[in-house]
Amino acid sequence: MDQQTPQPAGAENLVCSRCGTVAEGAPPTWTCSVENGVRRYFCDSCARENIRAIEGRLDSPWW
Repeated sequence: MDQQTPQPAGAENLVCSRCGTVAEGAPPTWTCSVENGVRRYFCDSCARENIRAIEGRLDSPWW
């Protein structure tokens, strides 16, 4: 899948860094990760599919 450019904190709409899903505001169920100093957001589906990698603290390019 194509990597999307992460949105800065406080942006009105967040974009999932993995699949490109757009959400209004900051959904409380989305996952936020800081990779190499860049904040990345992941939707519920992408987070569920990759939970082991996330818990293992692997950067998203590894998934």
